[in-house]
Amino acid sequence: MLSFDRALIERELGFQASLSGGPGGQHVNKTETKVTLKWDFESSEAISEVHKNRVRQHLERFIVQDDFIQMSSAETRSQHKNKKLVIALLMSHLEKAFQPQKKRKKSKPGKMQKLKRLQSKKKQAEKKNLRKKPDY
Repeated sequence: MLSFDRALIERELGFQASLSGGPGGQHVNKTETKVTLKWDFESSEAISEVHKNRVRQHLERFIVQDDFIQMSSAETRSQHKNKKLVIALLMSHLEKAFQPQKKRKKSKPGKMQKLKRLQSKKKQAEKKNLRKKPDY
């Protein structure tokens, strides 16, 4: 498994707070609890070029037009908790991206699978034959 320096990544992160919807009454209308994380992974010193390619592949849905990774959290009414949650989200996605992919073992279908396939084909052919006009 490829490793990365969490502390260095956390120093490179940028955060922005904004108003968040949801329950909370008047409190939610005047406090900025939603946290948006931005990370410029292309110019990051914490990960290598191999890591950057894997991040680009696995986290492409979080990449915005200027090659920043952007994630947000508004689950709780605490800005600090949301910040911790969004950092944990990023780290979990990075760990998944850096896990080595398992190679597929080639296999052949078993006897029962072949038999089921042939039976279903025969059944379908009979159904089609019954729909034909009869020969006189």
